Amino acid sequence: MACLLEVLRERGFIEQTTHEAELKAYLETGKATCYIGFDPTASSLHVGSLVPIMSLAHMQRHGHRPIALVGGGTGLVGDPSGKTEMRKLLTPEMVDQNAIGIKNQLSRFLDFKEDKALMLNNADWLTKLEYIPFLRDFGRHFSVNRMIKAESYKIRLESEEGLNFIEFNYMLLQAYDFLELFNQYECRLQMGGSDQWGNIVAGIELVRKIRQETVFGITFPLITTSSGAKMGKTADGAVWLDPDKTSPYDYYQYWINTDDRDVARFMALFTFLPIEEIRTLEKFSGEALNSAKAVLAFEATQIAHGREEALKAYFSAQRMFGRRVVPEDILPSSSIIRDGSESDTSLKTENMSSLESEKLTMEALDSIPHSDIEAYRFKDGIPAFKLYHQVGLTTSGTAARKLIEQGGAYINGRRVTSFDYLLTEDDIVDLEIVLRAGKKRYHKLKIIKK
Repeated sequence: MACLLEVLRERGFIEQTTHEAELKAYLETGKATCYIGFDPTASSLHVGSLVPIMSLAHMQRHGHRPIALVGGGTGLVGDPSGKTEMRKLLTPEMVDQNAIGIKNQLSRFLDFKEDKALMLNNADWLTKLEYIPFLRDFGRHFSVNRMIKAESYKIRLESEEGLNFIEFNYMLLQAYDFLELFNQYECRLQMGGSDQWGNIVAGIELVRKIRQETVFGITFPLITTSSGAKMGKTADGAVWLDPDKTSPYDYYQYWINTDDRDVARFMALFTFLPIEEIRTLEKFSGEALNSAKAVLAFEATQIAHGREEALKAYFSAQRMFGRRVVPEDILPSSSIIRDGSESDTSLKTENMSSLESEKLTMEALDSIPHSDIEAYRFKDGIPAFKLYHQVGLTTSGTAARKLIEQGGAYINGRRVTSFDYLLTEDDIVDLEIVLRAGKKRYHKLKIIKK
């Protein structure tokens, strides 16, 4: 098996490392322990967190032990890194609730059974620290002159709000996390985003001064799309890993709409397909590149939500946008359906009964975003722009009017030509109305008769 450090570098995960030769030797032992901190400010992680999550998954696949550290203690303080204003402070109850959701999502990527991966909360040790002993034993090892030069502090120092004292302590607390994990779990590697470089180096220095041991750090580059947008950000907000916040169908659509220039790069970062196959994408264009996007969407959805949800999203997309058969020679290691034998009328797979297959088929068709609405509401007509806003296809009524005026709104496949168009009972087909915004965003209204 290739050295993990080279695998991560080849796939685009690494921006900086410390102690390169020693780090490589440590990883080659096959028994390394590493950690990444996750901010528990929400009950779900989002696509912007996938680089650290996937790096932990690669660690585990190479026989190492990953630790996902929930910042329950540091969350009570707030990390100033990358922020121009103070973060919202959390209560212990909020952290506990959010940690449950985060572990559920991480369990799709990591195997936590038999301590193959660990999920810890730094509140378990940080909230028990005594202030004076902490300053005496650990605070004396930190240079204020050096701290304020760190990128995570510079942004706040230059902001209008400035950096307050509670946030100034954050670097000390994160450094102490590294020391604690080294002491308890022999963890010698911390990984994180490029904005965490100063905090990671502080932890390395603290372990060296307290324990006279060498530990390591890796930072990841900030991943943006070719258009310069942040990963996981859309016009409708964040793309969440929680299926209740972003449905598997919408998750699939996010990936299939990847910019042509990003397909190979995202395939390397967000799937486990062999890098040798991914390199072939550089010469793809047209239909071949569209097939590669389908593979990217399928593989990413399968990792985050499981194969069944990926199949539902895949066949739902085929039903809405037309059939696409992915040739056998495009990314052959992918488990995407290729020959059309599993069509949108039968998702039957090996060991699946016909009844189970039919159930999966119906669920696939229902995975397209939908909502229920009573039939009587159409008696007097409902303005189209209001419905587009209500179901989330636009961010406001004004945006819906603009969409209609620009010719981007469709009802049951027909373009809406007037901004004041009223949907009536005449628009109902088989107790459904299908709304479309632009080329690829759909919402199905299911009509309830009372």
